[in-house]
Amino acid sequence: MHAVTRMHSHPISLEAVRSAVRGAQRFLIDNQTSEGYWQAELEGDTILESEYMLLLQFLGRQDQKKFRKLANYIRSKQHADGYWSIYPGGPPEVSASVKAYFACKLAGFKENEPFMRRARRAILQMGGIQRCNTFTKLYLSIFGQYEWHGVPTIPPEMILLPKWFYFNIYAMSSWSRAILVPLSVINAARPKRSIPETATLDELFVDGRDPHKSKLEWDSPVFSWRNAFLVLDKTLKIYDSSPVKPFRNKSLRKALKWLLEREENSGGLGAIFPAMTHAIMAYKCMGFDDYHPAICKELAELASFEIEDEEKLRLQPCVSPVWDTAISLNAMLDSGCPADHKSVVSAANWLLSKQTTRKGDWAVMTPNVEPGGWYFEMENEFYPDVDDTVMVLMGLYKTYCPGSEHWTEAPQHVQDAMRRGLNWVFAMQNRDGGWASFDKNNNRRLFQYVPYADHNAMIDPSSADITARTLEMCSYFSIGRKDPRVQRALKYLYKDQQPDGSWFGRWGVNYIYGTWQTLRGLNCIGEDMQAERVQRAVRWLHSVQNSDGGWGETCQSYDTDHPKATGPSTPSQTAWALMGLFNAGDIQSEAVSRGLNYLLNNQNEDGTWLEDWFTGTGFPRVFYLRYHYYSHYFPLWALAQYHQLTTGKLAQDPGTPDLEINRFANLEV
Repeated sequence: MHAVTRMHSHPISLEAVRSAVRGAQRFLIDNQTSEGYWQAELEGDTILESEYMLLLQFLGRQDQKKFRKLANYIRSKQHADGYWSIYPGGPPEVSASVKAYFACKLAGFKENEPFMRRARRAILQMGGIQRCNTFTKLYLSIFGQYEWHGVPTIPPEMILLPKWFYFNIYAMSSWSRAILVPLSVINAARPKRSIPETATLDELFVDGRDPHKSKLEWDSPVFSWRNAFLVLDKTLKIYDSSPVKPFRNKSLRKALKWLLEREENSGGLGAIFPAMTHAIMAYKCMGFDDYHPAICKELAELASFEIEDEEKLRLQPCVSPVWDTAISLNAMLDSGCPADHKSVVSAANWLLSKQTTRKGDWAVMTPNVEPGGWYFEMENEFYPDVDDTVMVLMGLYKTYCPGSEHWTEAPQHVQDAMRRGLNWVFAMQNRDGGWASFDKNNNRRLFQYVPYADHNAMIDPSSADITARTLEMCSYFSIGRKDPRVQRALKYLYKDQQPDGSWFGRWGVNYIYGTWQTLRGLNCIGEDMQAERVQRAVRWLHSVQNSDGGWGETCQSYDTDHPKATGPSTPSQTAWALMGLFNAGDIQSEAVSRGLNYLLNNQNEDGTWLEDWFTGTGFPRVFYLRYHYYSHYFPLWALAQYHQLTTGKLAQDPGTPDLEINRFANLEV
């Protein structure tokens, strides 16, 4: 058990903490679905709405009412200076701005309207269309607004490369794989789709549109990996232009088979927006008509991401019910909601129904392992991930093993599910001792230099946040620090620590997230939390606290040389910082007191907290997320931990009528 740091601080009312916990619990109970899961909106940037319009234009489904609603939402996110960014308060982003401008033109807005003039000026100041990323240029080429020779070649033949070959599709991240396989089909077909004359984008080229200036840029050092790949790209373009392509038909057939297989038991390809839109276009390139079952399924799944009101229409990049439910379940249980409460029981049973039962892409590099992971979305059998699996396993343990010392006291069907989950997680441990999200040993950094890798997500290496959360999970399942797998993970975490004491956060923004989760994992597994390397992290968290008592960090902290942990305070990041401090033994310091008061003073009457900033990470420097429940269940979790550490008791008295407890004699359903 960690030692408690005791310093002079403003007293915290434990009754105020309990009241806040009750309010947060009631909010979650009131918003749980009848099936037992929680799911809040998952918000991305306007690239989603723009690309949705481009997909509909590609399919010839120009519904002007829908286009105008999508454009209205896009316009609502435009900065006063004319540009669009990829997160609130972010800097100008040229690809997002070009796509937003194009979408508004397709919706019927004229280029001489004031907001369009501001957008055009901002885009040209950023370097124009020429500065867009690969995926944007590919979209523009489909509609005749860019030159195909300026788009990096994504050869469909790559799907034929065996897994022992350095550059094979299973050596790239799962999300890149799901995006690039259909894109390779599109790249090979080079489809052409018409747009109204009023929607052309010639005015977005700096110094006018010139096909000769649409070439890929070379590095200034002659000898570089990028230049080597550009030489290969030239070779591939020669191959593409040749009338004889001996492997093309075979690769396209295999790509089609690969895509159709991954539609089974999934909410669309990868259950994520980019892969699904690309799959639809790939199917069209392969000759499928609009009513083919594969296209109809993908379109229906995309339509389920829509959120519409009278004036606007926006899209989610995917849905997050497993993640939202697993975290909510852990927070509810740790804050005192009894394990036999109807809300807990229904959530746990719903999660049990979402465990994978068939092998997915992970099994290519990890054969002879029984399926057992959990995914993020409503249905995504091919792509379970370690992070969701670990969070679910902790929630199941707390539900079915309250007060027991071993998980084998759970009902047999739960034991079987937990055993499969544990075995799968440990099979996914990387050579460096850490864990990544979807794949094992997916760290070939050379992939980052291929010309179409500018989405900054070609690999899926170990991360401190997932590794530390796995250690936290181990502590529940009697897997101690002397276990060789744990020892390897600890070595990875200490090696990954920054000189200032913080840890990088891959899946949450950013160093606050990574530092909280690492401190939590180290404490749970039994490390010495008074050690200098741990207390260095405590001092770092103290040093980045805001004057209002909260903590905040913008997505810009992922940019090179940008300061860490600077930004307006947010409830989720304040909760993370507090939980990090708690687990390092800092319970009654001035910093903790001020942080707790920030949460207590900013809770709304309905038990929620307001948070407009993006604190979730998709692809660093490319795509960020706002999980609408992050500002609810993480503060609840932090307040619950504080109460238990200071009093030795759960924050919520199990006998309170506020939770409307329904007890079940038998948890097994």
